[in-house]
Amino acid sequence: MSRPKSADSMDAKVLRRLRARGSGAVAASTEFLDLGNRASVDQALSRLVRRGELRRVSRGVYGYPERSRLIGELAPRPEQVARALARRGSQRLLVSGAYAANLLGLSDQVPARVEYLTDGPSQTVMIRNLPVKLKQTTPRRLVVADRVSGTVAEALRFLGQSQIDETVVAKLRKRLNDKERRQLVKDIPLVPGWIGDVFRKVGEGVE
Repeated sequence: MSRPKSADSMDAKVLRRLRARGSGAVAASTEFLDLGNRASVDQALSRLVRRGELRRVSRGVYGYPERSRLIGELAPRPEQVARALARRGSQRLLVSGAYAANLLGLSDQVPARVEYLTDGPSQTVMIRNLPVKLKQTTPRRLVVADRVSGTVAEALRFLGQSQIDETVVAKLRKRLNDKERRQLVKDIPLVPGWIGDVFRKVGEGVE
């Protein structure tokens, strides 16, 4: 028995929206509720997964697969998954731990997990064998969320105050552009004193 045309239309709308974001895009099911009611959206997502056009990343989270000619379908990117989870709950995010240090080139350590701080509930999603963890924290810690200052602050926390030297400062100066270094200086009042001192050193010489 053929499917109703309305079902085909809903499938196409959902798929088109994810495709528009590009290969590897990840979205929560709630991001499609403007297209129809919850039942019709969930049914469309289920059909698209069965046909292999989308992948179910976690409960209520779906991805448009990114493929490589050499190794086939790639795992969803941790940041895409974390941001989809955050959008589902209208949460703020701040990359943390070893992942923050790795992103800034301050550590060669390959993170055993990808961690974000959030103002929503703590949760962990597995991307193949890599845990992506959202960890609840205080509002004060998230004041610099979604800014380079937040990533730098969390990387410094991970390294520890005793490990911060001129080499770390030099790496940050080289890694960040002038606009980002100015942002660090602007955000000095929002971070602990010792982190503010590092921000000041990294921002020296930027007008």
